[in-house]
Amino acid sequence: MTRERVSGADDSSDDYAPWPSPLYRDLAEEFLRMTRRRSHVDPDSILEVSAFNLLWILSDGKPRTLRQLTDAMQLEQSTVNRQVNAAIKHGYLERFDVAGSISKQVRPTRAGLDAFEHDGLLRARRLERVLSDMGPGSPEALFRQLHAFNNAYDRTLADDDRNRRRHG
Repeated sequence: MTRERVSGADDSSDDYAPWPSPLYRDLAEEFLRMTRRRSHVDPDSILEVSAFNLLWILSDGKPRTLRQLTDAMQLEQSTVNRQVNAAIKHGYLERFDVAGSISKQVRPTRAGLDAFEHDGLLRARRLERVLSDMGPGSPEALFRQLHAFNNAYDRTLADDDRNRRRHG
């Protein structure tokens, strides 16, 4: 259950600590709500969340090494290795040798592509329902704001990493 809150509504107390303002607290709460939904799987889905995420990265048609998948998913290599192995076991991915390379690459199988398309359509239909339920505004405006936020967040993380390496 989420509390209905609009920043600025009766925020005279300090109940928003440790956030610098009620708005920051409310934004953090909304991001937390989004994070919780990240693992929600439609009952008609074929793929587990991790397999869908791997197939999303590979949907551009370019095979990847385990290291490249690890970088793209921003997870530990052991975690990605487990996820890749599970997807291979289910027949969604395959590893193959590349001439002149020590590392094998990973690509989707036909079953993986079919499952990804099936689950992608389920997600797209849900997104359409969510966006139509939102009322005024446009999906394009939401996209622009989310894109700008994610880009700023990536820059902030990169700055933090540079500062840590420089000072630490």
